[in-house]
Amino acid sequence: MFRRLRARWHNRPKRYFIGLFTFLLALCLMLAPSPYVVESPGPTENVLGKADGKEVISVSNATTYPDRGELLLTTVNASGVPGYPISNIWALIGWLDPHMNVLPSEAVFPVGQSSEEYDQEAKADMDSSMEAATAAGLAYAKRLGAKVSDADVSMHIEDIGGPSAGMMYALGLVDKLTPENETNGVTVAGTGTIDKTGKVGAIGGIDLKMIGALQDGATWFLAPEENCDEVVGHVPNGLRDVKVSTLEEAYTALVKIGKGDADSLPHCTVRRAADHNMAGE
Repeated sequence: MFRRLRARWHNRPKRYFIGLFTFLLALCLMLAPSPYVVESPGPTENVLGKADGKEVISVSNATTYPDRGELLLTTVNASGVPGYPISNIWALIGWLDPHMNVLPSEAVFPVGQSSEEYDQEAKADMDSSMEAATAAGLAYAKRLGAKVSDADVSMHIEDIGGPSAGMMYALGLVDKLTPENETNGVTVAGTGTIDKTGKVGAIGGIDLKMIGALQDGATWFLAPEENCDEVVGHVPNGLRDVKVSTLEEAYTALVKIGKGDADSLPHCTVRRAADHNMAGE
């Protein structure tokens, strides 16, 4: 039996062994750890509702009001970050899938960062974001007439890190503290950082977040003005983008959407080169 097997191998042409070696080498390379991060649309969460049985935004010592619609914060799933390694074959799949983004790992996290350090940084960014969202939301709600001097706000969400949900947290807080039924049954999604003054800032992966928003039933998407160059040409059919740069603009847009008077709201447009230069000065 062994003689027959050996004879069969000896009778194979050299190109057969070259082909076999090439195949095995390619297989090893595909299964090797990848130096890339693959991003895909992540889950959304209604900041006016509950997550894991708890109110996403909980307010005590202040009057709150229900809203029939939904305000969705949007996320991105990231594979290849510390603690979640991927193989080269998964990176290749990401390159081929138009609903995925593939980035060099050093563009996402520092070289050598541990999973513990990565998680701590993401949590710290989220905590800072929620603190800024609370300050901005309370300040704007007070401008609208809400009594918030004794308000105690807590925000709850699991497995989400980073600062990109800040605007939606602030918007949800204002919605809860004001009697108007802002969304009026409409599902509105959005993303953006926020500072304590209410300024909305840019985030990453907005094209993927718009896909996730549409998949979860949103028909409107509030996008940071600083991300507009990445929004144009990537808005999926069935979703309408609205450009915002402050919490006030986001809230004004929300009210118009709820009233069915949103046709005039600004779309994102590509900024000219001169605009970019002026912004950097």
